[in-house]
Parts: sequence; structure tokens; C-alpha cells
Amino acid sequence: MPTTVKRRSTADARPKWDAAKVRSLRLHIGLTQQAFAKKIGVRQQTVSDWEKGVNRPRGASLTLLNMFAEQTGFRYDLESQKK
Repeated sequence: MPTTVKRRSTADARPKWDAAKVRSLRLHIGLTQQAFAKKIGVRQQTVSDWEKGVNRPRGASLTLLNMFAEQTGFRYDLESQKK
């Protein structure tokens, strides 16, 4: 009988970026909202909306946040974000 291996999707292993985590990453890197937005390729208002919890990052922005977090040693707790 074949053994079925249940794999976690990549999305499950990645952090969910809420307002506090976006702001914490930006401050960890030491950038203003304007500079952070330019680095990610979005408007400053978009970063502001993320930090206020109006919207959440998605698509390429989400990927870039994950990359910046890993490259800068920003620590986030994956276990506490599972739902």
C-alpha cells in the first residue's frame, strides 16, 4: 500500500503579516514609511494602510516582506501564527 505524505504548503510555513509585524519589520530595518515603500515598490499610503490594519500585504509585496525579514534577521514566531 502506498504511503501518502502530507506536505505543508509554502503559505502555511510563512508568517502572516499583520499591522504590528509590518511596522516592526520596517523599524527593524530602520526606514521611514516612504523609504520602505520605495524599497518594496509600493506607495507610502500602502505601507501606512498595512500598518493601520486597513489592508494586508499580498502577492509580490508579501514575498518581498518575507525576503527582507530573512535577510535582516527579523524574527517572527511562525508557531503562534497558525490558525
